[in-house]
Amino acid sequence: MNEAPLGLLYSVLVVLILLSGFFSSSETGMMTLNRYRLKHLRKQNHRGARRASKLLDRPDRLIGLILIGNNLVNILASAIATVIAIRLWGDAGIAIATIALTLVILVFAEITPKTIAALHPERVAFPASIILLPLMKVMYPVVWLVNSVTNALLRLLGVDPAASTEEHVSSEELRTIVTEAGALIPPRHRGMLLNILDLEEVSVDDVMVPRNEVYGIDLDDSDEEILRCVQASNHTRLPVWCDDINNIVGVLHMRNISRIIDKQGLDRDALEREMDKPYFIPESTPLHTQLVHFQKNKLRLAIVVDEYGEVMGIVALEDILEEIVGEFTSRMGDDSETIFAQRDGSYIIAGNANLREVNKALNWQLPTDGPKTLSGLILEYLESFPDGNAGLAIADYRFEILELQGNVIQAVRASPAKAKGKGKLTGWL
Repeated sequence: MNEAPLGLLYSVLVVLILLSGFFSSSETGMMTLNRYRLKHLRKQNHRGARRASKLLDRPDRLIGLILIGNNLVNILASAIATVIAIRLWGDAGIAIATIALTLVILVFAEITPKTIAALHPERVAFPASIILLPLMKVMYPVVWLVNSVTNALLRLLGVDPAASTEEHVSSEELRTIVTEAGALIPPRHRGMLLNILDLEEVSVDDVMVPRNEVYGIDLDDSDEEILRCVQASNHTRLPVWCDDINNIVGVLHMRNISRIIDKQGLDRDALEREMDKPYFIPESTPLHTQLVHFQKNKLRLAIVVDEYGEVMGIVALEDILEEIVGEFTSRMGDDSETIFAQRDGSYIIAGNANLREVNKALNWQLPTDGPKTLSGLILEYLESFPDGNAGLAIADYRFEILELQGNVIQAVRASPAKAKGKGKLTGWL
């Protein structure tokens, strides 16, 4: 090497630095490939993805191959640079070569190629796999020997090198992926996907129609009252009970209405024959579980009961679907009839407004792990029934009771509070 022309040494040094850059960029590109996109491309028979997948099946071998190659070319480049420097500057050339080569390798063989690979992993990794895959076969004995030593050392340190490297995505990670998808997924589709993930955290008592709002047929009413109830109904299915809603005996589908009316009016025997058997479910049933039950049992309406068997309300298949796709029908309980924006930035909210719907409509963070309605939440924090209008702060929001009927709050003025409160009464009325 000492007798080789300087021009040849310079050329070899440049090639070695380029090879070092190749190995550095290959390592970063391979390791930063999106594994899920790689699986997708592999299913589409993308050649580069198939080659990269073969290499990544054993990442320890891939890293071993890249590091062996990188270290070989870097050490050889260091030796050649030292020879060149000694020829040019004598013994002082050793220090000059060390400093100069360190800077050159950092800039041209490490930072620059790795940055490019990190920004465009597929553009780097897929072409690099054309060289790395056959190189792995050629260098396999050396790679196997090095990996055997390193794997033995890892086992001594309590690390299992054969442990599964398959990646799994949690629901929270999937939520982040969907949220950050940007233009790749339309906003409406992102919302639907996020709503599906939220089904695990929501139970039927969060979306049910409470018992005091259930519209149905009482068999103890007169024939005329039952007919008026049926004619005025906007629902497809009506629960039927005797005397009290806790005694629900069936569900009447409105398509059968013609079968229960004859020339004399209401045929009660026919009404009882045409009723479907009521379907009862616990109030704590998760929405995603109930959706499966509806599908399995070919049902669309369920009666929600508590642990004592008391009827808490009803939930329909439509209620669960609307949690996914958003409301697609006009209903008496929608936000437009419970939340009214005011010019001063506050809101007049009906006391029976569902807390989850309020949070969705206003992008608030009211607690939903207790009472389901705004009236219930305020009464829980007050710990008593107020004699008149009262004001309080809950979390980052403040409320003023505007209307109270009996033990139920009918209307509330609400607005975000500047100072955080913890449900204590305030003096801003």
